[in-house]
Amino acid sequence: MPIVQIHILEGRTVEQKRKMVDTVTKAICESLTVPPEKVRIIISNMENEDFAVAGKLVIDN
Repeated sequence: MPIVQIHILEGRTVEQKRKMVDTVTKAICESLTVPPEKVRIIISNMENEDFAVAGKLVIDN
């Protein structure tokens, strides 16, 4: 049973998340030859103040 954890920054809509999990599930099924019922996806929303790039918080860019 594949379990995928995806971290995304806040601000995505539910529709965007639906599209993402559909696309990711299809890719996992295709590459690992497993049925969709076996795929688990955990989405972690991060606030912009909880993520940094090149030594700066995203909210500071």
